[in-house]
Amino acid sequence: MAVTAQMVKELREKTGAGMMDCKKALTEVNGDMDAALDFLREKGLSSAAKKADRIAAEGTTTIEVSGNEAIILEINAETDFVAKNEGFQTLVKEISAHLLKTKPESVEAALTTTMDNGLVVADYISNAIAKIGEKISLRRFEIRTKTDNDAFGAYLHMGGRISVLTVLEGSTDDEAAKDVAMHIAAMNPKYVSHDQISEEEVEHERKILTEQALNEGKPENIVAKMVEGRLRKYFEEICVLDQPFVKNSDQKVGEFVTSTGGKLTEFIRYEVGEGIEKREDNFADEVMSQVNKG
Repeated sequence: MAVTAQMVKELREKTGAGMMDCKKALTEVNGDMDAALDFLREKGLSSAAKKADRIAAEGTTTIEVSGNEAIILEINAETDFVAKNEGFQTLVKEISAHLLKTKPESVEAALTTTMDNGLVVADYISNAIAKIGEKISLRRFEIRTKTDNDAFGAYLHMGGRISVLTVLEGSTDDEAAKDVAMHIAAMNPKYVSHDQISEEEVEHERKILTEQALNEGKPENIVAKMVEGRLRKYFEEICVLDQPFVKNSDQKVGEFVTSTGGKLTEFIRYEVGEGIEKREDNFADEVMSQVNKG
């Protein structure tokens, strides 16, 4: 079958691959559109494999809310430039909507689920890698549900550099829940309240503060009292309900939440690339290694 310009255009629109790649694929499979799609997918997979050892520590986080369900997720790329790419942003949006609908239990399970476009998530990402030219990976996601009497707070900072999802039980004030999410984005607390902190962590911190006070030469008879005061300050720094509210520093976050008639039960805060070791490439060394190979 003769390969026409219209066929090349159709394949390009379906895959986003380059025009010459589409023409070559169609020629290889004698104009069979489905076979050409497979050909390009396989090509995408091989391109993705070459990029598997690269470090993807940029990217974006996002939140999607649909009624009483919400998802927060992080998808990584290698550069901030690609993270702002329209194709990458579309991929993030489509995958988040798909995962919220299918609710897989893990990233591994998510990668094997089939999207509305007929591709499994892993292949959809691989096709994007082939098109965009960078390693892309679904890093993590969490799904939450609420009742009609509760509120989700969804806040994206710097276009998704940081995302925070809060759950406010007993209040339908979405704006208040979002204000708390904004506070959490800024202050990065570890816990909602004291009761989430393990006794082991409390004792560990108490021991450190005691040693600090003794090393400062404080009298032993006042050390215990000093330590409890410092411990309370420590709790304020890591528990969101104890922190001064960023929108009103005269009010604690806990007081603000109480004023809504609700209760903050949980928050999830994602920051792009947190915990990923970023490799520092030496450009001069890289150039020399290529020269030496030649």
